[in-house]
Amino acid sequence: MADIFNIIATNYTTVGGMVPSKTPYVAVKAADYEGTWKGKYSTGEDFSFTVSNVNGFRAKVRYQSGSTVKYQDVLIRDASFRIGDSKFMLAKLGKATIKTVVTKPYDGSTRLNTAYATRGE
Repeated sequence: MADIFNIIATNYTTVGGMVPSKTPYVAVKAADYEGTWKGKYSTGEDFSFTVSNVNGFRAKVRYQSGSTVKYQDVLIRDASFRIGDSKFMLAKLGKATIKTVVTKPYDGSTRLNTAYATRGE
């Protein structure tokens, strides 16, 4: 049981104590988000986010990194959204910051990978 609380505490610290946003959901400009965003983690692994069907503050997202592929409907708030263990944050038009929590399977330790993505034309 202590191990579970240690993992939770570590994740809380790693992600920065994520306080829920009190900002309401508002419609975003689809053109700011739609498209395929690509980047590379510090480990050299490529990743991509494909954002489509942006309607109001909702969107459909496909995330791929290596053999991992995730599909999810997301809610956009504060110029960001989450898919799985990753957070996509729009930095400026055509540029985004990606933060992904990586858990090591052999000891349960976590680290936060930060990378940058650009939208392809």
